Amino acid sequence: MEKEKKISENRRAKMAAVEEIKEKIGNSKSVVLVHYEKLTVLEVTDLRNRFKNANCEYKVYKNTLVRKAFDEIGVTDFDNDLNGATAFVFCPDETSGCSIIAKSVKENPALEEKIVPKSAYVGGAYVDAAGVKKLAAIPSREVLIAKMLGCLQAPIANLAYVLNVIAGQKS
Repeated sequence: MEKEKKISENRRAKMAAVEEIKEKIGNSKSVVLVHYEKLTVLEVTDLRNRFKNANCEYKVYKNTLVRKAFDEIGVTDFDNDLNGATAFVFCPDETSGCSIIAKSVKENPALEEKIVPKSAYVGGAYVDAAGVKKLAAIPSREVLIAKMLGCLQAPIANLAYVLNVIAGQKS
């Protein structure tokens, strides 16, 4: 009798974890799956802090629970990626998780073998490892907006400069 109760409690805990994962997937614009191996505590702490500063969450779940969560939302593309040591990065935008991983590896080449992006779930679609690298190269939304505003502002600034020079010559 007690054994049945423990099994049902265990099953309830797994079901709650699957619901938590589904909620995190639903609330994220992207989820990056990362293979990690032999990371030191200092390296993991640094990664977690970088993700936290970008409003991302770095989490490790059992692959079977994540597979079940994806299956329940109708996504089966990740079955091959959900093996081995896998961490999950839940992000409020499409590129920050990928960019943080790429930047961390660039700053610390020792991480190149330790954290390797497997795939991502972006905008409801599967993105393979090559796509994750391409996403990492895209600047954040804020940077893109700033660049666009700079491009729009440049002609106006140039016109104002030319008018100012012409007005200065007539005096």
